[in-house]
Amino acid sequence: MNGDTAETPKMQPFQAEVSELLNLMVHSVYSETDVFLRELISNASDACDKLRYEAIAEPDLLEGADKLAIRIVPDAVAKTLTISDTGTGMDRQELIDHLGTIARSGTKAFLQRLTEAKDGLGLIGQFGVGFYSAFMVADRIEVSSRKAGSDDVWVWRSEGGAGFEVVPASDEQARRVPRGTEIVLHLKSDAGRYLEAHEIERIVRTYSDNILFPIELADDKGEFRQINAASALWQRSKSELKPEDYTEAYRTIAGAFDEPALTLHYRAEGRLSYAVLLFVPTARPFDLADTARKGRVKLYVRRVYITDDAELLPPYLRFVRGVVDSEDLPLNVSREMLQNNPQVAQIRSALTGRVIGELEGAAAKEGDGYAKIWEAFGGVLKEGLYEDRERREQLLALSRFTTTAGEGLRSLKQYVADMKPNQTEIYYLVGEDAERLRATPKLEATRARGIEVLLLTDPIDAFWTMMPSDFEGKPLKSLSQGNVDLSLVPLLDTAADKDRKSDADSDATVLKAVKEALGESVSDVRASGRLTDSAACLVASAQGPDRELERLLARQNRGASAKPILELNMSHDLVRALATALEAKREPDVADLSALLFDQAQILDGQVPADPAGFARRLNGLVMRGLRA
Repeated sequence: MNGDTAETPKMQPFQAEVSELLNLMVHSVYSETDVFLRELISNASDACDKLRYEAIAEPDLLEGADKLAIRIVPDAVAKTLTISDTGTGMDRQELIDHLGTIARSGTKAFLQRLTEAKDGLGLIGQFGVGFYSAFMVADRIEVSSRKAGSDDVWVWRSEGGAGFEVVPASDEQARRVPRGTEIVLHLKSDAGRYLEAHEIERIVRTYSDNILFPIELADDKGEFRQINAASALWQRSKSELKPEDYTEAYRTIAGAFDEPALTLHYRAEGRLSYAVLLFVPTARPFDLADTARKGRVKLYVRRVYITDDAELLPPYLRFVRGVVDSEDLPLNVSREMLQNNPQVAQIRSALTGRVIGELEGAAAKEGDGYAKIWEAFGGVLKEGLYEDRERREQLLALSRFTTTAGEGLRSLKQYVADMKPNQTEIYYLVGEDAERLRATPKLEATRARGIEVLLLTDPIDAFWTMMPSDFEGKPLKSLSQGNVDLSLVPLLDTAADKDRKSDADSDATVLKAVKEALGESVSDVRASGRLTDSAACLVASAQGPDRELERLLARQNRGASAKPILELNMSHDLVRALATALEAKREPDVADLSALLFDQAQILDGQVPADPAGFARRLNGLVMRGLRA
């Protein structure tokens, strides 16, 4: 039958990640193993979807089998469970590529998560490795496949250990596979329940009822009956559906086991007609940061699956799962057409607006529903503050922040409502850790006035804050960048005001002397409006990037950091001591104190001084001189 029947079978090793994954599967890391059937049915459905799409351009590909369907045949005597489909099928090389490797970035991280998960049942389907879950219940698997339009049938087989082999099919195997794929699982001794019809039906109803192709189960006489609804749930009226219907649909579409946090089901009518069924998950997938991850929102045209890579939502909404079924797009739409099609652009804009509107509705309700969504996906949603200028105000309103006001997350609406008299800006600090930010001297002046400050610790915060932003007319202002003037906001304790009478000439002389002593280490030295207790701090210029972004880019070798600005608290005893040394013309003390102020500011900013030994020597010298005094 095959053109290469003389080839001697050769055992091929699995990719290293597959071997590690199989070891986990074989030793059953889960208490629940039903997931294997859902995954094999899902793969079969994808194969049928793919063929239906390919047949639009090549109708002859549908020859060889009468319909697109999925069949399940339990054999209690042979102790085998067979799952077959009449989809697109695979040739020899595709069997090797698809079943011997995991061509996905982040596989190592997935394996680590899989190993550590206490309840990892929902992880398998989310990461494109569902086929291997069959080894949880089978100690040997044979996959026979005939690619649509081909005469050749190949068999992939493995016991899940050393590797796999691909051989030409026997005449009997070829006869059973007119087109598509047949998977025969030789079940383990403790997996006998998967041969019982009622158990198979239960699993299919729970996880695969909304698969669009008929799933047929063979009885003892070899007769088949359909056991799933096989209907496009998104095309049905909302009044017909129950919450559990949506949950089952979500789990089928998303390959997940959690509950959807939000469900959007509607039909758009007018210039464009399309049905929408979208879900916001509850659980955060491990690869949420992978912007190349596909399969989030699937595009159908008149119930024909087209692609899961249509980019129907912007990257910052990549946690949304679901289906869009258009009545207007052509069935043979290509990826290039999707990227440039004005109808798709309209759908994309409308979907984005509806999802954000749904999130706004959830945020407006009392309870912790939106708080859980933000906890899972807030870091991704904030990417829109950088990417989507048009919706930045809406996204800012949806954002929740850790602040200096206490425990719990706060909205900007709450922040603005609690602003102090004469406060005109929304203040924030960007850093890696909220507790470290709470300890920075840059908060001293705001703390003395009871001004709330946003503590931004997500990596994306360093980027979106680069762009000028305001909320309800109040600009956002960094406390580590540019000048800060809080003089119009009254102090909480006026008796604690340590401000001395300003001596502009003396201050200018001190600032000039420190600038000369530090030379190229700083871009400027100036009096600070943000310090009350500490002697010095480092800030960035108003025109350049924030200090935290500079550090982030430097770690990625994406440009050198700009020289910082050193700000001095002119009323601090150490700065006054420097002024005294300057008046007495004690140049060594001026140089040491200037360097010490700079080193101290670096340490408080989370940096190590460039010359730690020099810092220690200067500090020791000043201490010893103080002890002798």
